[in-house]
Amino acid sequence: MRAVLVTAAWLHDIGYSPEIGHTRFHPLDGARYLRDEGWPETIVNLVAHHSGARFEAEQRGLAAELAEFPFPDGPLLDALALADLTTGPSGERLTYDERIAEILRRYPEDDPVHRAWLTAAPVLRESVQRAEARLAAGSA
Repeated sequence: MRAVLVTAAWLHDIGYSPEIGHTRFHPLDGARYLRDEGWPETIVNLVAHHSGARFEAEQRGLAAELAEFPFPDGPLLDALALADLTTGPSGERLTYDERIAEILRRYPEDDPVHRAWLTAAPVLRESVQRAEARLAAGSA
């Protein structure tokens, strides 16, 4: 499972690539690309749903499209959220609160990303806390 997590962590933002970013919603674009390239379903679904993508999909009117990919609720998605949401855009280590504040500052209030994080933040905090607890217990 560790290899799956590391792979998903490396690939989770691949949908930002202009060559594959057709919808301009990077979790969906990345997942579609990886699926079409034959990547394992587990990795594809983690990329599709990483870091609260379902909340942003709702804001963008893309929830039905994101539903092409099963929601991989569980320890792997929690661990991916921990990795993504405690690291800044330049790779710097941040707390969860610092990362959410950075996201909200970066996107204007009328942007779908900003609006999504107003709803997603408490849900993803729980996800990050579950992953931290698993790490502390040695069951990551």
